[in-house]
Amino acid sequence: MWMSNSVYLYHPGTHPLNSFQQFSVLPKYGRSDSYRVAVTPDVPDDGRTPDGKPKSQKQKKGKKGKPDLEDLKQEVSMDQHKIPVDELLGRLNTNLDRGLTSQQAREVYERDGPNALSPPKTTPEWVKFCKQLFGGFSMLLWIGAVLCFIAYSIQAGTFEEPPDDNLYLGIVLAVVVIVTGCFSYYQEARSSRIMESFKNMVPQYATVVRDGQKFSIPAEEVVVGDIVEVKGGDRIPADIRVLVSRSFKVDNSSLTGESEPQTRSPEMTHENPLETRNIAFFSTNCVEGTGTGVVINTGDRTVMGRIANLASGLEMGDTPIAREIAHFIHIITGVAVFLGVSFFVVAFILGYHWLDAVIFLIGIIVANVPEGLLATVTVCLTLTAKRMAAKNCLVKNLEAVETLGSTSTICSDKTGTLTQNRMTVAHMWFDNQIIEADTTEDQSGVQYDKSSSGWKALSRVAALCSRAEFKGGQENVPILKKECSGDASESSILKCMELAVGNIQEFRKRNPKVCEIPFNSTNKYHVTIHETEDQEDPSYILCMKGAPERVLDLCTTIYINGKDKILDEDMKEAFNNAYLELGGLGERVIGFCDFKLPADKFPPGYPFDADEQNFPMGNMRFLGLISMIDPPRAAVPDAVAKCRSAGIKVIMVTGDHPITAKAIAKAVGIISEGNETVEDIAQRLNIPVEEVNPRDAKAAVVHGFELREMTLDHLDDILKHHTEIVFARTSPQQKLIIVEGCQRLGAIVAVTGDGVNDSPALKKADIGVAMGIAGSDVSKQAADMILLDDNFASIVTGVEEGRLIFDNLKKSIAYTLTSNIPEISPFLLFILADVPLPLGTVTILCIDLGTDLVPAISLAYEKAESDIMKRQPRDPFHDKLVNERLISIAYGQIGMIQAAAGFFVYFVIMAENGFWPNKLLGIRKHWDSKAINDLKDSYNQEWTYYDRKILEYTCHTAFFVSIVIVQWADLIICKTRRNSVLHQGMKNHALNFGLFFETALAAFLSYCPGMDKGLRMYPLK
Repeated sequence: MWMSNSVYLYHPGTHPLNSFQQFSVLPKYGRSDSYRVAVTPDVPDDGRTPDGKPKSQKQKKGKKGKPDLEDLKQEVSMDQHKIPVDELLGRLNTNLDRGLTSQQAREVYERDGPNALSPPKTTPEWVKFCKQLFGGFSMLLWIGAVLCFIAYSIQAGTFEEPPDDNLYLGIVLAVVVIVTGCFSYYQEARSSRIMESFKNMVPQYATVVRDGQKFSIPAEEVVVGDIVEVKGGDRIPADIRVLVSRSFKVDNSSLTGESEPQTRSPEMTHENPLETRNIAFFSTNCVEGTGTGVVINTGDRTVMGRIANLASGLEMGDTPIAREIAHFIHIITGVAVFLGVSFFVVAFILGYHWLDAVIFLIGIIVANVPEGLLATVTVCLTLTAKRMAAKNCLVKNLEAVETLGSTSTICSDKTGTLTQNRMTVAHMWFDNQIIEADTTEDQSGVQYDKSSSGWKALSRVAALCSRAEFKGGQENVPILKKECSGDASESSILKCMELAVGNIQEFRKRNPKVCEIPFNSTNKYHVTIHETEDQEDPSYILCMKGAPERVLDLCTTIYINGKDKILDEDMKEAFNNAYLELGGLGERVIGFCDFKLPADKFPPGYPFDADEQNFPMGNMRFLGLISMIDPPRAAVPDAVAKCRSAGIKVIMVTGDHPITAKAIAKAVGIISEGNETVEDIAQRLNIPVEEVNPRDAKAAVVHGFELREMTLDHLDDILKHHTEIVFARTSPQQKLIIVEGCQRLGAIVAVTGDGVNDSPALKKADIGVAMGIAGSDVSKQAADMILLDDNFASIVTGVEEGRLIFDNLKKSIAYTLTSNIPEISPFLLFILADVPLPLGTVTILCIDLGTDLVPAISLAYEKAESDIMKRQPRDPFHDKLVNERLISIAYGQIGMIQAAAGFFVYFVIMAENGFWPNKLLGIRKHWDSKAINDLKDSYNQEWTYYDRKILEYTCHTAFFVSIVIVQWADLIICKTRRNSVLHQGMKNHALNFGLFFETALAAFLSYCPGMDKGLRMYPLK
């Protein structure tokens, strides 16, 4: 680099690749002063390390070595598309004809690393497993288990034969947590295995020029400064500045959301690097033509890499259901600790020994823990995830199932999500009338008259003047789904003609092409000359298509209703009106004309030459217009309407042009009929846009350019006051800012998208929904849920399932919590009134993990109550999963009635056996003493310790059975929240089975021989 006293210097602080500049080093200091050069700040840095190697260009990292997120959220700033080519090649130290030398390439490779996106940090499997084992609800059960072991060890230290209830309870709690943890881990591992199968987005090989020779190398080895050649069908291997192009077009849809191919050429056409034509981006596809360029960025420094890093760097918040469960745990823990401590104090006052009081404290806290609830919640979420998978929604983590139900705003991408992502002919204009074509996916739409001469002339030129062809081997594929070679517009016309005329390939063979001028961006037209199939007429026909205004300029007549008319002002106005109307629908319009070459001047075998243009290019006959659009998917308008009625705001966020975006938004109902934007009002009242009050407009179309200048307050204002919003020409960073704006206003946001440009927003949203078929890999990784059929309508299903699971979880929790009161109250009476224990620990476990489990889970199968999709989304701040009402009903009302039922059977059995209630008070010390074998009852009968215990355990069994019976009623109470049972019906067969199951289990536990040994359950008379 030390050449002719001039060096390439590197300025830190600017973008690494913008920073090499040429300077002259004046021999200001002599040899002896050279140390000064080393410490003089005004001698700029030359971009090399002391040993002469290129300096690193890695991105600046924030704390913990992550890329700086605020930096990534900024728009891409670079100047490689602006500076002259010579300066760029000099800066990158490369040569247009010879490329880099192998030595240079190796040095740069060592500096920058491989040209690949660094994979997002994956969580190790053991960490995921531990999260399932110790997260949220499981933690509560673990604490319960530890407390049980503490209580058991206290008892083991004080008694010779300690009661082993606490030991059993601790073991059971630990087993419950481990089993449900394994279960949830297995569920999520299954979803992530499906994710693994999506990884294939890396460009494979690239053609580069090094040492003056062409090499095909793995794309990972491409370095900054390489000269790269790209042809149709290739994936662009890095960000390149285009130097040479021959009808070079790329598909940028995954990056910018534009559905039609974008031309690439050496000229800079825009200040914004994402809009200019002279840059092609990493991992977009070249659709046609060829191009040569110089690599300006590789790997994580590419535009695509920045977006992927932004997506992987965003922190994920808790899901709404995780927040709800945390809130619920706080309530339960609060109640448990409050009861425990207050009774600990009471026990002390009543004169219990402090060790006994500690065991009471632990017992009450453990009794408050709903052991079965963890299993219930996990199974309910899993069942819903399975139901959604059957409806083509793959849920990656179980908690995301409910998030969709609480969604209040959906930000949807347009291309490929709301639309089909294939250009389709929408309208034609011939014989001075606009004809609507059929854009439905199954060709069930409108038909038009194909017999008129105007249609025949237009369809002939449309079929012949085209380079698009169907690819081979697709005989059984429906025409609209066939793959074509050629650009999207030509392919859509080809498909339209194939459907309308049939067998275009044969038709082209009968009218062979003899000469062609391909489309280019200067002429804006495409010309072909053909022999005709008409045997009597040997003359050639010249066909032309192109930009409508260019084509019209070359015409003098227009073909209407079988006659050639002079193209006068009236006809030009008719053309203009049609052109404006179709353009205003956001459609891409192409004009067609033809010219019959006179046979005397152009006899058969005439040597046509496209370069010399030895044929006339004027006085043509204008035939008509064909316009195309990427049409909406059939199911979307209905889905948007359902979201509306469910109170969900749908916002369109797209990288496409505002006119197209607005047209699609109107077509699918995101902007509903009769609602105007500020621009519409200005047009209607014929006043400048500035004079319109923005509050008068319900709808808004915001351009990405305005969004860039906008303050956050202004953005919040738009999101708050407009009900129907379309954001167009947005960059990936802006999509993220829009999502954050919605979240600031308290909305729970779902984002749908399929491109790489959607991935930061997908990751930031409360739930990201990616497309399974058309979606890019990066977007699938960032999302929480994947629509396997790419159908936006599946989201509505998801919202319904999410709302249903929230309702059903509420029911399950209400059902499970109710039995807490009849389980705790015997223990409290045991301490306060000093009576024999009415209900034992083992029996409590039989309820929580036995009889209550199946009925609680069966509530997850309950069908929706009628109004589920008519109500507003739940307010995350007030509509909690467990709120005061639920607690007051479960604990204060139903729970009390259940406890009364249990105590009734306890006192009846005791009284029948001779112990009247007044005799039981204060008897506990004697009752539990093994030394007393002559305890007298109310009738002075003497009871041994052994007989007393059999009576006590019979009471436990009776108390248990009475809880099972009142839980029948509780199940039917919890079955509906709003409807009556008569209205809802008993069609939930899982629930009916649950009723039968808990009764059968209770009978089995009471009457099966041997239960008195294992579970201390005795048969009832």
